[in-house]
Amino acid sequence: VLVVGAEFKTSKRALEIAKKYKDYFFFSAVGLHPLHLFYQEIDETKEDPQLKFETSGESLDISNYESLAKSNLVKAIGEIGLDYYHLPKSKKERKKAKELQKEALKEQLKLAKKLNLPVIFHCRLAHKGILNLLKENPDLVPEKAVAHSFVGSLEELKGYLDFGFFIGFNGIIFKKISGIDFKALIRFTPSNKILLETDSPYLSPPQAKEVRNTPLNLKYIAEALAEIKGVPLSKLKEVTLENSFSFLDLA
Repeated sequence: VLVVGAEFKTSKRALEIAKKYKDYFFFSAVGLHPLHLFYQEIDETKEDPQLKFETSGESLDISNYESLAKSNLVKAIGEIGLDYYHLPKSKKERKKAKELQKEALKEQLKLAKKLNLPVIFHCRLAHKGILNLLKENPDLVPEKAVAHSFVGSLEELKGYLDFGFFIGFNGIIFKKISGIDFKALIRFTPSNKILLETDSPYLSPPQAKEVRNTPLNLKYIAEALAEIKGVPLSKLKEVTLENSFSFLDLA
């Protein structure tokens, strides 16, 4: 289990959980999510009953995250990235928010390089922003990364694969999103570049009995991907487990 932070408070808590359950193969990721760089009230309960929260408006102090990330139970930096879906309304403030996100992303990419840790990219309506930032700053490109909860075009998918990154698929593949063909994206992604994920507590697959998502629901993601790719479920599980071990550098 990889417990993922989204700000310093939750990153610290993610590590505490990993320490508490380390004998059960719990690990953590730490990072400052782009939404938490400024205060907002998020309410997307029409899309997901769980999606209602307030962001923290945290100023990035990279030393805080470095102190956490030095633990051998921290296996990745994330979620970090760009989110152009939730932005201020005024043009001036939108521009300011985008620049703030880019600078925070750069600082955390530097930390990932310094500590030789993989990166979990959060991206919403900003794939070109992340891909261009990486192309313009080759020294910041992580050796390993995952485009978490990927929703984008085939061209954008190719952009991440060209960097050698993994692609994360979760319960969002069951949703109908305008302009997105999840089956085509899944078919195009090589099996050795797929990571299964929950985004818990969000994005429960429709087959799940509970609203709150849990790792127990990964089986539904695996079943869907195996059917779409036309491979045995046992093979899909085996490959994606190997991918997870490779991504997190687990022996």
